[in-house]
Amino acid sequence: ALHALNPVFKKATFSKKVQEIAKSVAGLKNPIVPQSMYIFKQPGIGDEVAPHRDSTYLYTEPPTVVGFWIPLEDCTTENGCLWFIPGSHKVEKIERRMVRSLESEGRLVSHIGPDEEYDDSKSVPLCTNKGALVIIHGSVLHRSFPNKSSKSRHAYTFHVVEQDAVWSEKNWLQPTKELSFPPLYI
Repeated sequence: ALHALNPVFKKATFSKKVQEIAKSVAGLKNPIVPQSMYIFKQPGIGDEVAPHRDSTYLYTEPPTVVGFWIPLEDCTTENGCLWFIPGSHKVEKIERRMVRSLESEGRLVSHIGPDEEYDDSKSVPLCTNKGALVIIHGSVLHRSFPNKSSKSRHAYTFHVVEQDAVWSEKNWLQPTKELSFPPLYI
């Protein structure tokens, strides 16, 4: 909830520049911001992030999630830049999802749906400069490899969904009275 609780990240998330890009590039009509995070990928120990689709975690009907990923340091193949599988956003349906578990299951979340098969050899790196903006389609397969360099790779990312889409009650993240999903266009 950095976008809602921290003044620096709130300013970045709801900036006029982000709003203009959301409208003109991503074509978002009435987006809300359910989630944000600061990603630390420390030198030599920053682990990989397995291939995934953001719609797996922030599911709506129809799928509308868009990620905004801002590198706070230069990102290279050595320090764990993002990798994408071009064209992988053209899927019929999101079948694998991370959902809240029932209390009786003894865990907070679980995955439902079949494991996805993909050809990792089709992945391409996206090396980016500090301060760039990467817009991530919610259905595109992407990942990052471990940071094997002596330099860190930090990034701020947040996700938006269209307000009129149906937010799944099974999603791990749910709005509350204290912390709703604020509109991006304020």
